[in-house]
Amino acid sequence: MGPGYTAGVSYDESEMNLAGDLLAGDVRALARAISLAEDRDPQATALVAELQAHTGRAHLVGVTGSPGGGKSTLVDALVRVIRERGRTVGVIAVDPSSPFTGGAVLGDRVRMSRHTLDKGVFIRSMGARGHLGGLAAATREAIHLLDASGRDVIVVETVGVGQSELEISSLCDTVVLVLMPESGDAVQSIKAGILEIADVYVVNKADLSGAEKARRLIQDAVAMAPKKPWQPPILLASAVKEEGIGPVWEAIESHRAFLRQSGGLEERRRERLKQEVIALVAESAREDARRAVEGDTPVGRLLRDNRNGRLNPYSLAADVRAMRPARGAEN
Repeated sequence: MGPGYTAGVSYDESEMNLAGDLLAGDVRALARAISLAEDRDPQATALVAELQAHTGRAHLVGVTGSPGGGKSTLVDALVRVIRERGRTVGVIAVDPSSPFTGGAVLGDRVRMSRHTLDKGVFIRSMGARGHLGGLAAATREAIHLLDASGRDVIVVETVGVGQSELEISSLCDTVVLVLMPESGDAVQSIKAGILEIADVYVVNKADLSGAEKARRLIQDAVAMAPKKPWQPPILLASAVKEEGIGPVWEAIESHRAFLRQSGGLEERRRERLKQEVIALVAESAREDARRAVEGDTPVGRLLRDNRNGRLNPYSLAADVRAMRPARGAEN
């Protein structure tokens, strides 16, 4: 249940058939539902709850890495390979947000325009809108909606800044980390511990010098890490030239097969559900706190009347937490 959720909320009359249309594969209904999620409309929360029984079939693939590493080009090439294998695909590309509109700046739908007429592909750019992890707050709901619509594969591409590399591991079944030679990506990823979350490593732009050196750095780092049942492959690819993309998809498929056979898929999804519950509670608490400090409440009035800025934030936070049982009273 997301921010603004009210028990028993239902769709207005214009949205009554949205769930049925989405389940029937109507692309316009899917686009409308994701727009509601981006707007943090309570109807999106109700819709996701209604469709929950129809989710859980799609393979969720996260693609992350530093900006400039060619993630979008790699995703575009992967979509082609996935479609050649006869699978339907949905792409959520989380971009930096415009400071004026809150919308996505980079516009992956433009960059992936060759798939526009393919009904088996749905691509949506979403602005991060200042979300701390670099993933849009509505990303979780968009994943559920794409899953319910019957997409076989859902690819989530992150902004590649902040903690998005780590956050993506709590959203997806398979995480692909894209690195670039001669950029220091491999070294920085080792230092940040990001290598630990990857299930498949891709050194992109492998036609540049330093690709093999980057591969060896990753290989050495993986060798020094504690052994795991799944040993992530380290692949060289050139997304622009569409070279090495087939092996990347095959590695993703192999990882999914491994998860199914080992029971790891169920374990990851249980953990994902737990993290989603925690995130939803946190979002709700953040919204409650915003209302408390901005609304006509004792804390809000105290903050507005304060002249010297010397109020104790810990005491005020305790007062806000104490107000939570009265949630919505100031709406």
